[in-house]
Amino acid sequence: MRKFGSILFLAASWANPALAQDRVKLESMVFVERSVPAMNGRMERRIEPADSLSRGDRVVLMVEWRATDRERQGFAVTSPIPSSLSLQRVSHEGIDVSADGGRHWGKLGELQIRDAEGTRLASPQDVTHLRWSVSPGEASLGTGRMTYRAIVR
Repeated sequence: MRKFGSILFLAASWANPALAQDRVKLESMVFVERSVPAMNGRMERRIEPADSLSRGDRVVLMVEWRATDRERQGFAVTSPIPSSLSLQRVSHEGIDVSADGGRHWGKLGELQIRDAEGTRLASPQDVTHLRWSVSPGEASLGTGRMTYRAIVR
């Protein structure tokens, strides 16, 4: 089993608000999805806090944001995807993605990248960063959550 040096460091390092830290506070969490036997003999999926990860593990990464009383404008939260993870899906359609380290942004299914074969649509496995836009209306609620699923490479 390959264990990452520090899951807490991973969680703390992958989400940053695109504005001053004192205006929006972030809490990042990493969960692993496990299949366990249920009482009826079937397998049941459970989400547990991640203390170690192995190749092929399915993970859920969550960013909870809390806007201070002073922050009632819209803002963005940017999350680099660790290279050890391959994106599977995101919590809602409005998320922008980057496949080039955050230089260019677009929607998955629309963003194009250039590789040795030419130009093609970026796949979830190409995504290096996610960016959530939080509208002024959402920011006025004072708190929110964004999640995405990935697989450990």
